[in-house]
Amino acid sequence: MREWRIPLYKVYWDENDVEAVTKIIKRGTYWTAGPEIEEFERVVANYVGVKYGVSFNSGTSALHAALLAYEIKQGDEVIVPSFTFIATANAPLFVGAKPVFADIEDSTFGLDPNDVERKITRRTKAIMPIHYGGLPCRIKELRKIAQEYNLLLIEDAAESLGASVDGRKVGSFGDAAMFSFCGNKVITTGEGGIIVTNSSEIYERLKLIRSHGRLESEPYFMSTKTLDYIMLGYNWRISSITAALGLAQMKKLDRIIKMRRKNAEYITSKLSKIDEVKVPQPPEGYFHVYQMYTIRVKGGREVRDALKDHLAKKGIMSKVYFEPVHLTHFYREKFGFKGGELPVTERLSSEVLTLPLYPTMTIEEMDYIIESIKEFFQNKRA
Repeated sequence: MREWRIPLYKVYWDENDVEAVTKIIKRGTYWTAGPEIEEFERVVANYVGVKYGVSFNSGTSALHAALLAYEIKQGDEVIVPSFTFIATANAPLFVGAKPVFADIEDSTFGLDPNDVERKITRRTKAIMPIHYGGLPCRIKELRKIAQEYNLLLIEDAAESLGASVDGRKVGSFGDAAMFSFCGNKVITTGEGGIIVTNSSEIYERLKLIRSHGRLESEPYFMSTKTLDYIMLGYNWRISSITAALGLAQMKKLDRIIKMRRKNAEYITSKLSKIDEVKVPQPPEGYFHVYQMYTIRVKGGREVRDALKDHLAKKGIMSKVYFEPVHLTHFYREKFGFKGGELPVTERLSSEVLTLPLYPTMTIEEMDYIIESIKEFFQNKRA
């Protein structure tokens, strides 16, 4: 495994994280289903501003469970972006439904409400937008469309815990929302995810789905009763250890966001002076938490890829988030996509490059990245 001089991300941790996990281990029992899990779910839901949270072993499992809970099934359609991690598009397929790709708009890299409306058919059951890299999508407009057409709105907010629009947290606009706690997210438990919702019915159903369909009138691992199984379910629970780590991370969330935003502001102030680069510019009222710091490289794929190679030679990791899902081998084979179906997605995917950004970045590290980018374009102009 390559050792990067500057990796794409670093996990922010402190001794409170170590102590939280150690406490559970030393307890010697209830590593699997201790009280930390419900507490973690409650803390996240309260932070977002909704009533309920149900945790899962990954964001992908959480999305899958949400579609099961809302009884999305074969013959149904779910409108999704192609500019996303593949789990967003795969989730409808998991339940037998069809993902229908709508294009994005370039101010937020999120679903374009106008194209979403064009893609609605009598089979459409849900709209599932993402909030890209810590920046909210046009969620207010999408919410209005969902309400007008009586569709579910399920937010894939995997990358954007803490982001908001006009002071309202993402994850509180839809019928439900998913957040991920994978290693590169704003806070992390290594792996994990959560669905938040205001629906008590969906909350109860999600708990059944994630734990074998078992009706838990009492905690399974603390009860002598034989508990009944009332539906088909999965083993998608998190552990007490994971939840304890999540609780410790949540206590630092606002501080971590502040650190990320400060670093992003510094990088933006420097890179904005390079004509060949377009820096992130959140719309008015949009609070960006910078889970990713993504620039656009003028000149398209060839120049962008050359810059990525140049940075790699300097020991700086950068990555393309995202190549279009609809142009991956699987989706080309399954649905016959050829390219050209989503022009904005395909154009932006050829321009974007995600640079390193993490809370503990030093000025020296940021300056090294900035100078390396300057060097690339100076050489190109020469």
